[in-house]
Amino acid sequence: MIDIVIVNWNSGHQLKECVDSVIIHNNGEVSQIIVVDNGSTDDSANAIEALPYVDVIRTGQNLGFGAACNLGAKTGKSPYILFLNPDTLLEADSISVPLAYMERRENEKIGICGIQLVDEQGKVNHTCAHYPTLRRLVSSALGLDKLPSLKGSGVHMKDWDHLSSCAVDHVMGAFYLIRREVFEQVGGFDERFFVYLEDVDLSKVVKDNGWYCWYLKEAKAFHAGGGTSRQVKANRLFYSLRSRLLYAFKHFPRWQAWLLVTVTNVVEPFTRSTWCLLRGDIAGVKHTWAAYRMLWLSMVHILRGDGRYNP
Repeated sequence: MIDIVIVNWNSGHQLKECVDSVIIHNNGEVSQIIVVDNGSTDDSANAIEALPYVDVIRTGQNLGFGAACNLGAKTGKSPYILFLNPDTLLEADSISVPLAYMERRENEKIGICGIQLVDEQGKVNHTCAHYPTLRRLVSSALGLDKLPSLKGSGVHMKDWDHLSSCAVDHVMGAFYLIRREVFEQVGGFDERFFVYLEDVDLSKVVKDNGWYCWYLKEAKAFHAGGGTSRQVKANRLFYSLRSRLLYAFKHFPRWQAWLLVTVTNVVEPFTRSTWCLLRGDIAGVKHTWAAYRMLWLSMVHILRGDGRYNP
């Protein structure tokens, strides 16, 4: 049995469509759908309160993704937890296939499982990722992974077609199936990550504790991508940059973390602005510098390790 945890923040119609898809394709495997509403100001949570299996938790404020996931997970008791984004739509095999795979005796050391996520055109998204390293993060910071010949140099596995099942470092948090015993063993998500990289961090901690992460191509679901973070581009970039530095100070040698701080704060604003200008994206330049202003204001919190500055 599975408990499904969905974190909602102003997801609009996407939330109900997501929950409806879970209900339609529930073959007796879903115990409950726990929707943690992170202080939404739209009516998205109201539209699903009366639906079967649904339990809505209203936080009254935006706790961040990891903290909201932890709150939702504590509400359930099923042996599996599926963290699901509200911009996803499940299909007939989205739950049953990965659950059956995890239940096989030979797969008892697989702690996390993800499936194929496809877009509006049915194209398979490249959703898996490597654990971040200094080299991969610097490549992303400089925009080198945007070059066709270097597209595999960043964190995201853009150079792999995602058409085969295999062990990977990380599967995208939009569909993140994890054993409850594993989740509780490692203490859940690190709540210092307000949003972004909290799922990668969890995958890394799970692996460090002797479990594996598996990408399963035999099942799929629709994922719109971007979600509600599209609404706040500067904030989205700020949170991404902040999470990157928090991850570095948690997992890298100190000298590597400090080198990444230097590249991120001194070099990357200009490389990002250059890429925006090459695309003719003047608004993107404005968003970039707004995000970096927030980052610079939060650096004392990042270096202190709490990371909880919110613009």
